[in-house]
Amino acid sequence: RAEAIAGDVRNPDSVNSLLDQAGERFGEIDIVVNNAAILRDRTLQKMSDEEWSAVIETNLTGVFHVCRSAAERLPDGGRIVNLASISGVTGFFGQANYASAKAGVIGLTKTLSRELAKRNITVNAVAPGVALTEMGKSIPEAGREAMLTQIPLGRFAEPEEISNVILFLCSDLASYMTGQTIHVNGGWYG
Repeated sequence: RAEAIAGDVRNPDSVNSLLDQAGERFGEIDIVVNNAAILRDRTLQKMSDEEWSAVIETNLTGVFHVCRSAAERLPDGGRIVNLASISGVTGFFGQANYASAKAGVIGLTKTLSRELAKRNITVNAVAPGVALTEMGKSIPEAGREAMLTQIPLGRFAEPEEISNVILFLCSDLASYMTGQTIHVNGGWYG
């Protein structure tokens, strides 16, 4: 059973409360998926400190807060799946903040996979390309058209194509996978 619970991942107290609420509703938390993310795209010279910080605090520090809190609560054999991005692997014009945060998520995933392995907790990442989510649909049409020319499969991902990979990583089929980043991008590598 899955359920969304709102909270502010930038705030450790909010994260602890969020996971406490989840524990009360479910009894035990055995899977955590970190998918909170925002965009504040601008080129380096135009990006404000606030735009930089907002993305880093939500997209990287938020993942750290959730992982730290979850590690205290997850049973042995639990699962953590962090959402990275193609941008964190290749970098994209106007996304210094987003690409840096998502690259950091990949590094954090690898590190935590080693730290939590002794408890048989797996920590993996999924690095989507553009998916037809609210965030993906917010990309200006000219940008989306340019991106499509670079994707060998010639289309954007449906959200279910990303969530199916997350489900796999949460299942027993992936019990011997940890520290991995699975790319779900239609063959687009930037």
